[in-house]
Amino acid sequence: MKSFIGTGVALITPFKEDLSIDVQALENLVENQIENGVDYLVVLGTTAESASLDKEEKQLVINTVVKQNNKRLPLVLGLGGNNTRAVCEELETGDFSGFEAILSVSPFYNKPTQEGIYQHFKAVAAASPLPLILYNVPGRTASNMLPETINRIASDFDNIIGVKEAAGDMVQAMKLISLVPKDFLVISGDDMLTLPMVLAGGKGVISVIAQGLPAEFSKMVSLGLEGKSAEAYALHYKMQQSIDLIFAEGNPAGIKALLAQKGSIKNHLRLPLVKATLGLQQQIEDFLKNFK
Repeated sequence: MKSFIGTGVALITPFKEDLSIDVQALENLVENQIENGVDYLVVLGTTAESASLDKEEKQLVINTVVKQNNKRLPLVLGLGGNNTRAVCEELETGDFSGFEAILSVSPFYNKPTQEGIYQHFKAVAAASPLPLILYNVPGRTASNMLPETINRIASDFDNIIGVKEAAGDMVQAMKLISLVPKDFLVISGDDMLTLPMVLAGGKGVISVIAQGLPAEFSKMVSLGLEGKSAEAYALHYKMQQSIDLIFAEGNPAGIKALLAQKGSIKNHLRLPLVKATLGLQQQIEDFLKNFK
């Protein structure tokens, strides 16, 4: 689907000092992404601290983003889990008005086999009213969806249209790109590997750093998709330090520190996550001062 070629942004959930959702800040973030040329938005992914939001808060985030976006960009909703039955029930009963696709993470903690992963997504595909994008992030799930498994899923289920590949392994990414059907979207889930993956045949990124540097990162991805590698790499190297910095103490602590430095949000996270250390905040501030 062409809607998901280019730069997607995994939105954070901004909090006030009392740790309630900062609706105004979220509205402003959405507007900033649209104004700076990103291609689509991902709501309630890992970056949104969705694990520490209750049902009512998740609905507030959804309502806020859908309303502010006002159908200007495609929206993707994060919805996955390690209880297959519960995921299917949520897909069968949920209201997904305003969304064009679901981003569904591979089952975590249970550590299923490759066959278990396949059977999970077979059930999820049957239950979903929207196209699905798989999410492979072994660093969080403790299991890796192998390229062969993703290719099997891509070949068997027409409504599974792509994968956010965040194994952090360029060799695996290239094997994946070579195996899957041509119209299946291989999307980078790793900001540092985005450009190499795009140049190898990937279709873009679901990014964290793009939320803080939307115009520059979107431009880099566009240049990569056009095959303009030298110009794209010039932008990559310009932003490279920021990518290292925002992940140095985990996500979304780093991107929240960067956005707070830019005055977009207040720097608050919910436990068990904590804000970036003062040392890292200073490094991020120094980067932004020198970023032109």
